[in-house]
Amino acid sequence: ALAIAIQQIVWGLSQPVAGAVSDRFGAARTLAAGSVLYAVALVLMSTASGTGMLILSAGFLTGLSVGAASFAVVLSAVGRMVPPTRRPMALGIVSAVGSLGQFVLIPIVRARIDASSWESTAVVLAVIAVSAAVFAPAVRGRAADFVTADVTSDPAARPLRTELRRAARARPYLLLNGAFFVCGFHVTFIATHLPSYSEDLGQAGTAASTALALVGLFNVFGSLAAGWLGVRYSNTRLLAGIYGLRALVITTFMLVPASGGLTIVFGAAMGVLWLSTVPLTSAMVTTQFGTAHAGTLFGIVFLSHQVGAFAGAWMGGELADATGSYDSSWWIAVALGVMAMLLHLMITDGPVPDAPPATGPVRVAPAAAAVVLVALAAASIAGALGRAEARAEEAAASSGDPPVAYCVLHPG
Repeated sequence: ALAIAIQQIVWGLSQPVAGAVSDRFGAARTLAAGSVLYAVALVLMSTASGTGMLILSAGFLTGLSVGAASFAVVLSAVGRMVPPTRRPMALGIVSAVGSLGQFVLIPIVRARIDASSWESTAVVLAVIAVSAAVFAPAVRGRAADFVTADVTSDPAARPLRTELRRAARARPYLLLNGAFFVCGFHVTFIATHLPSYSEDLGQAGTAASTALALVGLFNVFGSLAAGWLGVRYSNTRLLAGIYGLRALVITTFMLVPASGGLTIVFGAAMGVLWLSTVPLTSAMVTTQFGTAHAGTLFGIVFLSHQVGAFAGAWMGGELADATGSYDSSWWIAVALGVMAMLLHLMITDGPVPDAPPATGPVRVAPAAAAVVLVALAAASIAGALGRAEARAEEAAASSGDPPVAYCVLHPG
């Protein structure tokens, strides 16, 4: 749990940096480096014999490698390669194929672990990760090589510092950051806590696992639909609708009498809305600022997503421990969905205006949020370790048997 928490933080903090490296030196090199580092992390994880190596491999190195091979790099590179009129559809296709890979690989990995061990499975996954480098040249080229006339001024003439100042003072961009925080909260809270919530309701373990598998499958359709609609309609209005529908689906899930079938239907419905926000959000960033620094600027937006991801995972567990129920967290998710819908209704389409002359401190909401994130992470991780140690000692004292590790995603 500690390693995954660190991984999420490092992933979010590395996204703007990876995006900037990709913008300047090319996505192909960044993706290839990320793929190789990911393989190294998996091999080190498979040989880890202590906590330190596990945190280094599954936490820091995996977070860095995923940051170099994730949304900010991939989607910004694809966004440069297609004209603005086709961009949302292209981004939707790429997001859908990523979800299809998740849907296909997870059952295979589970079967491989059951048949052999997780250590050998990690080595197999390392080979798969390295193979991604073979396809990296398909997104070759730097941002400057794909400068187009889809913005009001020449983006190649603007240094990154200027674009960051524009972004920090652009109301639509700041609102987009706030809304994408909600996306991270939703998907991580559900992925982390739905199994435990289902178990609390007395449902069979297969209900939640089937629901999460359907999330990956139906996300393929959701991402493709978002891309298709994004070419034809306002991206801001579409995103407002997606977040509003999330709030409605979660509300229905809470009010209808619970059952295993309802949980499975909930997984399918949320799958359609799961990452359909990603291609539309990436396309909006490119529309607002052009392609020259799209990797960096979307990386900052994705950092807000990871702040929300940490909040969803951490707060869900803390509130469940404090109240004995996940109900309050579910209703917070509903309220955040409504908030994100309203934020998008306040965002105007089109490029952001030039920044006015600097008269005060630059507002960089994601950076401030990252500081809060790290502080909360340190506090909650320390608290969680303390509680886990106390529970382990209590269990060992009462039974005389060594404590058994527990994972919320794999209760068995």
